[in-house]
Amino acid sequence: MLKQRLIPTLLLRNGRMVKGKQFTDYRDTGDPVYASRVYNAQYVDELAFLDIDATNENRSTNRDVIARVSKECFMPLSIGGGIRTIDDIRELLLIGADKVIINSAAYQDHKLIRDGAEKFGSQCIIVGIDVRKVNGEYKLYRNSGREEINISLVEHMNNMEKSGAGELFINNIDRDGEMNGYDLELLSLVNKNTNLPIIGCGGAGNFKHLADAYKTTQVSALAMASIFHFGDNNPIRARAYLKNNGVKIKEI
Repeated sequence: MLKQRLIPTLLLRNGRMVKGKQFTDYRDTGDPVYASRVYNAQYVDELAFLDIDATNENRSTNRDVIARVSKECFMPLSIGGGIRTIDDIRELLLIGADKVIINSAAYQDHKLIRDGAEKFGSQCIIVGIDVRKVNGEYKLYRNSGREEINISLVEHMNNMEKSGAGELFINNIDRDGEMNGYDLELLSLVNKNTNLPIIGCGGAGNFKHLADAYKTTQVSALAMASIFHFGDNNPIRARAYLKNNGVKIKEI
């Protein structure tokens, strides 16, 4: 079994880092280039950047920021936001991304996932899936949670697996920024219905939340933001806590 990874996830808006709750009420959390330098010094497994307004504003990912960030990163870098074409994927890989995270476009264009996997390898293609529970059922959303999609979670995951995606990035909108723990029910459901590696996101508030998710689900990685933005926690302490609690965290 692959050892689990920790993936700090940074949201970009107007060239700055932001963090909100449930995809709203964003506040500034600093300079993305400086943050990437800090995370690089803390030996994180991977780093993810999501340009949260790119799709809504009908533009490409902020490539200037990504190019500057990539010069500071010596760990795998995943980029998402506004990716619609093979050329978008190619350009992000050329300026330093190791993987891309495709969310909104994946609902409309399975061919984008298939062609991306064929041209650049499945390991480069992560499909992002934003979820919230409505009347006891998990519903899917695109465009940073603005638009509900009329397809089931399991059907969409199966479509993405058949199209060649390498990983799924599962984010619970209701847990986003709340720091009250991951949705273990959601992550377990996802694990049971796909063979793809899963990155769980949404809800990390302390190190026990990380350990609980790793011990009770089969996720390959956990993504987090608030846990490191708001407090004196850092990836080095998180890694030590997980190792001391029996989690087979990836060695650096």
